[in-house]
Amino acid sequence: GSLDSFGYQIRNKIWESTIALKATQIEDDSYGLFRPVVAELGRSVALFPDELVYGLLAAGFTSACYDGQNFFDSNHPVKDANGDDTFVANVQAGAGAPWFLLDLSRGLKPIIYQLRRQFRFVAKTDPQQSDRVFASNEYIYGVDGRCNVGYGLWQLAYASKAPLNRANFRAARQAMINLKADYGRPLGIKPTLLVVGPSLEQTARDLITS
Repeated sequence: GSLDSFGYQIRNKIWESTIALKATQIEDDSYGLFRPVVAELGRSVALFPDELVYGLLAAGFTSACYDGQNFFDSNHPVKDANGDDTFVANVQAGAGAPWFLLDLSRGLKPIIYQLRRQFRFVAKTDPQQSDRVFASNEYIYGVDGRCNVGYGLWQLAYASKAPLNRANFRAARQAMINLKADYGRPLGIKPTLLVVGPSLEQTARDLITS
C-alpha cells in the first residue's frame, strides 16, 4: 500500500492526572505515607507511552489504518508486478491469546508515538499562589502532556492468534519477509521484536531461547 493519496494525520491529545491531598495530612505524615503517592505520578508518566503504543497494537484487529483496512487484516490491497490489485495478509488466523512480530529497524515504525509537549509535574502547595490551597487547605499535584499514537505501515507488523509455537512463528516471520510493495518492489522486512501478553511470556522465552 501507499501513503500517496491518504491524508495521514495523528491528532494530539492533552493527557493529565491530578491528585489532591489535605495539607494537614501532609504536615502530620511522620511515616512518609504520602510521598510514594506523589512519586507514583512520575512512574505513571514513564509508563504512559507504552500504554498508548501497546494498547493501539492490541486494537489493531478492529482499527483501520491508512489503506482503510484494519491494521491487522487479510485484505490489504497491494498492486502486483503487472499493476493488478491483489490482497495481502498481515494476520494469522486463530482464537487464542494474540502475539505480534514487529520490524523496528526502520525510521518509520509500525506504531507511531508522537510527542508534542513533554509531560510536566506541577505541585501547588503555596496558599499565596493558589486559591484552592488557601480556601480548601489542599495541596494539588498533577502531571500533564500533549501526545498521541497512530498506525504506521502495516507491513512492519504481523499478528497472530494461533498457538505460539515454532511452526506458526516461522510461518509468520516468513510471511513478513516475503512482503512486497506495489509493483513487486521488495520491502526487505526484518522482524526484530516478538511481543506477547503475560499469558504467553514463558512460551515466548522458551521459543526464542530454544
